Amino acid sequence: TQLPVVYQKAKEQVFKIWTTLQPLLTVHVGLASSAKAIVILEQCGKNKGYREMDACGFHPEGGCCMLGGPEKIESTINMKTLWKNISVEGIDIIFSRDAGRYICDYTYYTSLYYGNGRAAFIHVPPLSKSVTADFLGKALQTIISEMLKQCGEERK
Repeated sequence: TQLPVVYQKAKEQVFKIWTTLQPLLTVHVGLASSAKAIVILEQCGKNKGYREMDACGFHPEGGCCMLGGPEKIESTINMKTLWKNISVEGIDIIFSRDAGRYICDYTYYTSLYYGNGRAAFIHVPPLSKSVTADFLGKALQTIISEMLKQCGEERK
């Protein structure tokens, strides 16, 4: 599902994903503004500080994702472990604890909230000559299959 760059609509879509599909894990992929060939594994979503306007000119009430929600929610996926154990040739993978306080972070926090931490967020670079759709697709496949292995270990 492609989410709109609108806080409220993104929240509604994420809620729908969790309530209708009830997935084991939801992986969100967002575009990083940096043009470098870097994939960023985001560990947590933050609840407050959303002051930037969305595509419709709105920002959340009080700059907050979920009123009364925890300050931040960590993913059940250990991104640091993932980051240490994975390598994709031709691309740098980095670990991050700050998804940027815009629609990406907002979506991630919302998903972590509704999914009890069973969500992941990956920032990807824009497509280019060196980062083709095919190449990025394969890289994401590798990363997500490692995430699913972690989910499998949790369920044992």
